[in-house]
This record gives sequence, structure tokens and C-alpha cells, in this order.
Amino acid sequence: MSACVFVQLRCKPGTTYDVANRIVLREMHSELYSTSGDFDLLLKVYVGDDDDISKYINEKLLDIEGIERSLTTLTFKAF
Repeated sequence: MSACVFVQLRCKPGTTYDVANRIVLREMHSELYSTSGDFDLLLKVYVGDDDDISKYINEKLLDIEGIERSLTTLTFKAF
């Protein structure tokens, strides 16, 4: 089984499409959207039960140049 995690990303001005393209190349997400509001991108990621979610996000995502801030939301149950 795996945990469904949503990650919102704020990108440096002018880098959103570049950041999105780099995420796509890593093939780590289920879905990726551009959004309006405080954050520029929203991605849905499934993290394995044996993986540390914080470490997974930090090592596989947040090292991408152009990301200024992230907000990670853990999910518990789908209705």
C-alpha cells in the first residue's frame, strides 16, 4: 500500500513551466496541475509505506531549482 500525498509548490517568478517540466521528467507524480493563488503547482504523489514521506519529498522533489516553498498535505481516507 502507499500514502497519497498532495504537494503545493511556489516557484520563483518565471520558472513555473521549467519546474513542471523537471518534475515530469522525474516520473514521480500521479497528477500535476498549474494552479492559481498562493502556490503555482499542485502534484499528487503516492509514497510507499516503507518510505519516509519527508525524506522522499526532500530528496526527490525539493532539490529542483526554481522551487521557493512547498506545502505538503497528507491524506488519510478517501470517501
